[in-house]
Amino acid sequence: MRIAVTSTGPTLDDNIEARFGRCAYFIIADPETLHFEAVPNPNVSLGGGAGIQSAQMMAQRGVSAVLTGNCGPNAVKTFGAANIQVLTGVAGTVRNAVSRYKSGQLPAAAQPGVQQRSAGSAGQGPGMGTGQGPGCGRGMGGGRGMGGGRGMGGGRGMGGGRGTGQNR
Repeated sequence: MRIAVTSTGPTLDDNIEARFGRCAYFIIADPETLHFEAVPNPNVSLGGGAGIQSAQMMAQRGVSAVLTGNCGPNAVKTFGAANIQVLTGVAGTVRNAVSRYKSGQLPAAAQPGVQQRSAGSAGQGPGMGTGQGPGCGRGMGGGRGMGGGRGMGGGRGMGGGRGTGQNR
């Protein structure tokens, strides 16, 4: 199994980069052995579509999961199509994140491509969304609350935008 972690630098001791598509490096690691490869992100300065291009690159490299701070909806769709698990809200060093993933301390996403915050990440607690536009699709879940946590209701459903609800 190989996982990808967004990173600010090329080592396991660098910090996780919060931005998936515009991270400086992807650390592709085997959680069992900690053998890793540092891959510079060629999409960091794209005008648009950096998340999609980076997600496609991770699929081509055969990763089964991605650990990051945040991942946009277009990249999430690409990961879902490739059957790759996405875990967001991950912070700290790459080494620590890989260790927590290996030991099961990061909650597994319910299905490939679904974003979920890790336990102990910032922004947990009740949230209130403002609804941004007339979405169509996704249904329940996936909205962002004011507290930065994941919302349980509304999501990108009909007229929901980024919905309201209780954070997980």
